[in-house]
Amino acid sequence: MFKVLENEQLAPQVYRMVIEAPRVAKARQAGQFVIVRGETGAERIPLTIADADPKAGTITLIIQAVGAGTQKIVAVGPGGSIRDVAGPLGQATHIQKWGRVACVGGGVGTAVLYPLAKALADAGNEVTTIIGGRSKPFVILHDELAAFCKQVLVTTEDGSMGVKGFVTAELGRLMADEATKPAVIFAVGPVPMMAAIAQQTKPAGIPTIVSLNPIMVDGTGMCGGCRVTVGGKIKFACVDGPEFDGHQVDFKELSTRQNAYKEDFCRLEKQLP
Repeated sequence: MFKVLENEQLAPQVYRMVIEAPRVAKARQAGQFVIVRGETGAERIPLTIADADPKAGTITLIIQAVGAGTQKIVAVGPGGSIRDVAGPLGQATHIQKWGRVACVGGGVGTAVLYPLAKALADAGNEVTTIIGGRSKPFVILHDELAAFCKQVLVTTEDGSMGVKGFVTAELGRLMADEATKPAVIFAVGPVPMMAAIAQQTKPAGIPTIVSLNPIMVDGTGMCGGCRVTVGGKIKFACVDGPEFDGHQVDFKELSTRQNAYKEDFCRLEKQLP
């Protein structure tokens, strides 16, 4: 059992939980994730490790409660316990000193972006972060990112915070100015957002790393749910990634596969209590 020390709501359906997991905290590297089960026999849920404190023996998870499994997990308050936290899993982010780096996060993808941006800043990079959401309540971790980023740019679809529009517009402005043009870009968010960014940056020849956490299911590669074609070869996001060269990912194929069961998922969501 893994004790929950903190549990706070960051945004609608989004929670930050601090959990005692000393061995995971000691071994974890940026970009890796854990498999969480709230109770015996429950669904296995892959969650990115947003932060870790090896001295305190804790890890931080940011969870979007959209299904029955995640709703049960975020319902566990401080002092309660979670049945399983297995990890760290997945390949760690390749961190080096590129110079000027842009990190782009959409929605709850900002939670995945946070440890990457922090590791990049710690390596001596000048990090500019662009984060977006539907509206102000859905924008998370602004202050936390501002603590180590050169600047944090915010976009919202309704204009309630930052610039009205999408993250791609702000990224375009950075790319157009030689004084702010990044040497490399990291993007995490919904698949359509990452696809749009990869398409945007490819003509400019800017290396773009995308994190395919959103497509992971069981986290072991056995279910095949996170199968993706990268550079003409079949990969599995949970074991070969979750990060890949965005210019090599076949987003068209990935989007088609994701939409194959869209109607079934929508029908099941309506049946949830």
